Amino acid sequence: MPGPGTLIFYGLAALILVNAGLVAFSRNILHAALGLLATLVGVAGLYLWLGADFLGVSQLLIYVGGILVMILFAVLFTTRIGAVRISNASLPRLSALPIGILVAGGLGWVGWTTAFRLTEAVSAPTTARLGDAFLREHLLPFELASLVLLMALVGAMVLARRAVKEPPAP
Repeated sequence: MPGPGTLIFYGLAALILVNAGLVAFSRNILHAALGLLATLVGVAGLYLWLGADFLGVSQLLIYVGGILVMILFAVLFTTRIGAVRISNASLPRLSALPIGILVAGGLGWVGWTTAFRLTEAVSAPTTARLGDAFLREHLLPFELASLVLLMALVGAMVLARRAVKEPPAP
């Protein structure tokens, strides 16, 4: 009988796979977005369970808290989304079967032939080392990235303000 850690891992993996399938095969865009929500939460749970607390919290904050909420707002605030009869129809699934079998076979071969090394669980948080690295070894790239983001924000504000001042072209 597998231990509780193994059951939690397989439960999260099943949650991710089932909901990723819902995203790929759903014909309703709202159902696909909710499936994406469950998939991203499952990935964050896997990160947290495996001891990568910074990645898990980043996954929740950036993808679930930011990007997915933006997608849901875009879907829900689109006027008359229910009246539109466009489905998530893709190419015939039979044509994707050989590629899917090839990819699954390649991944299975890599998983089977790789000698995975088991390590002890890390009890110390990983964020302390990351913060120390950002403020010591990688301070210059960190500050340059913040300046680039600040310039992008100021540029977006200038463009938005210019668009408000100028009347729309007829």
